[in-house]
Amino acid sequence: MKSSFFEEYLLWEDENWVAINKPPGISTLADRASDLNMLELIRKRYPDAQACHRLDKETSGVLIFARNPEAYRHLSLQFQNRQVEKLYHAVVHGVHRYENFTIDAALDTRDAPPVKVVSRGKKSVTVVSTINVYRQHTLVACRPFTGRMHQIRVHLAYAGTPIAGDTLYGGSPVYLSALKPGFRLKKGTLEQPLMGRAALHALTLDFKDFEGKQIRMEAPYPKDFRALVRQLELTKGS
Repeated sequence: MKSSFFEEYLLWEDENWVAINKPPGISTLADRASDLNMLELIRKRYPDAQACHRLDKETSGVLIFARNPEAYRHLSLQFQNRQVEKLYHAVVHGVHRYENFTIDAALDTRDAPPVKVVSRGKKSVTVVSTINVYRQHTLVACRPFTGRMHQIRVHLAYAGTPIAGDTLYGGSPVYLSALKPGFRLKKGTLEQPLMGRAALHALTLDFKDFEGKQIRMEAPYPKDFRALVRQLELTKGS
């Protein structure tokens, strides 16, 4: 990994783990669409690194890698036993005032994507709370208590609140012209969405080290997510 890249996205590291603020557009592991992935980049610095969990390619935020096999097993067991606490922020369509709203909907990931809600699927639970309400959107905090593929995206869509920009699950892009009355686009130009992906960010991740100490990683919003939220704030009273 180039030192400049590492320095830009590094959140924290010790002799056992490395926490990265994963940028959108890069897969956690190798996929058919691209040769570039986060594990490959991390292994240029730490050849024995292993990914302890995954984020969707377009999702930004906290991603943890183990630097040795013992650290990998230690954290993998916490994920397996649902002892790792994760918090995501998402911008969803519509105005919603949630307070620990629980979405308990089983998911079928066998032929995914797309992931489907099915009665006999794998148990999946997400708790949602409102952070801020805007004119046409809501910023929400999501705590997934299980770790299924696309869980938050599917659960929010199932609840009738798809994530902005998540076209796979019923969301649509956010355009400034829809937020700002009187907005005029320059003649001959095509308006671009404020954010070119699903508005989902893995904000924090909590786990315990070998001594039982609670470690919390927090990833600041990336530029695109920050810009979207700022624009929603600016047009809140328009």
